[in-house]
Amino acid sequence: MLKRRNGGGVAAKRAVGKARRHFRVRKNVRGTAERPRLVVTRSTRHITAQIIDDLKGHTLASASTLDASIRGTEGDKSALAGKVGALVAERAKTAGISKVVFDRGGNKYAGRIAALADAAREAGLEF
Repeated sequence: MLKRRNGGGVAAKRAVGKARRHFRVRKNVRGTAERPRLVVTRSTRHITAQIIDDLKGHTLASASTLDASIRGTEGDKSALAGKVGALVAERAKTAGISKVVFDRGGNKYAGRIAALADAAREAGLEF
């Protein structure tokens, strides 16, 4: 398991906590062809969602705040995350995907992560 060395401060403690959560989640979450994995990656400025078939290692659909259709829009980061969730659900439907397994990537299920998940559910993805 990950351990924090002496010192390092608050940032190191948060990074270790996120890594532990990520390992704990990934231990049980696997994507298949029937139910691929919806992976959420969050940075301080942007959020990305990918639908991945883990058996083949292929990305089936993706959306991000860096996409041209979302990049110029106004709103706070949670609102933009909701738009990313709706867009990835729309792209998943065109790829023939209706059910996914949600992988929050070690992030807490709150704020932008929850906004993305709720918007994807409202747009028709099941998880």
